[in-house]
Amino acid sequence: MRRREFIALLGSSVAGWPLAAQAQRSAMPVVGFLSATSPDVGESRAAAFRRGLKESGYVEGQNVTIEYRWADEQVDRLPGMAADLVRRQVTAIATATTPAALAAQAATTTVPIVFEIGSDPVRLGLVANLNRPGGNLTGVTNLIVEIQPKRLELLHEVLPSVNIMALLVNPTDRALAQVQAREVLSAASRYGLELHVLNVNSARDFDSVFAELKRLRVGGLIIAAGSVFIRGLKPLTELTVRHAMPAIYQDRSFPAAGGLMSYGSDVLESYRLAGTYTGRVLKGESPAELPVAQPTKFDLVINLKTAKVLGISVPPAVIARANEVIE
Repeated sequence: MRRREFIALLGSSVAGWPLAAQAQRSAMPVVGFLSATSPDVGESRAAAFRRGLKESGYVEGQNVTIEYRWADEQVDRLPGMAADLVRRQVTAIATATTPAALAAQAATTTVPIVFEIGSDPVRLGLVANLNRPGGNLTGVTNLIVEIQPKRLELLHEVLPSVNIMALLVNPTDRALAQVQAREVLSAASRYGLELHVLNVNSARDFDSVFAELKRLRVGGLIIAAGSVFIRGLKPLTELTVRHAMPAIYQDRSFPAAGGLMSYGSDVLESYRLAGTYTGRVLKGESPAELPVAQPTKFDLVINLKTAKVLGISVPPAVIARANEVIE
């Protein structure tokens, strides 16, 4: 080959490299990760989601791009964020929390959506059927809402002489708040308990809410699911101890931080599973055919050190059922 021809050929190849690299980047799938929480609170859950993606063969920055959208507990921002992800033509949307799933559903009927939520997706209108979702959504439910009555039952077992209890809900998570209140109010009536439902819009409301709990002579507290409680778990836990308020939450992060009890499924495992589901969608599986995943195991965690501080004697029968006892 002549030198001039070789140089021309080499030049054309070099000129094509950036175009080839650009084409490779554009071919990389893009996942929109939409969350009602903030990065500082939601990062452990996002990390579990990425673990699931990796198990499915997708590693962020290598063969998949993730566009993160955090609403910082301002759920009214979620519809705009979901619409932006759709405009950017992401390959799929993964949603964290119920408000995010509902916002994504309203934004598109074509982009695949994988949700991680705390309630029944059929009741919320996200899917037609758990086994055959039938649309562009599927995912994981950790059934936080459905087992709220069980949390009330457990707290009632630990506090048999208490007849006035309260449920904290975040009214900005309208779908979750209404369903949780209805479920727990129904359970309270079965046990002959008086139940007050108190709204918490942000962590700024915590002090006033605890003053109201004292005024109402509440003796036991159920903390509902909601992004405001995820973000404010540490100060909320401290307030339950400071005000000698026995409380139960959805996962072990509460008793691990000094709260009394928790009962629920492993939330991080739900996010990992949502990551594997997203990977399956990226490989071409249809959300319409992917059954919604549900937890098969619920853990009861009791902090006996906190029980002692609160002057509570936890019945041996309850301790025997605990999956973990912190002493």
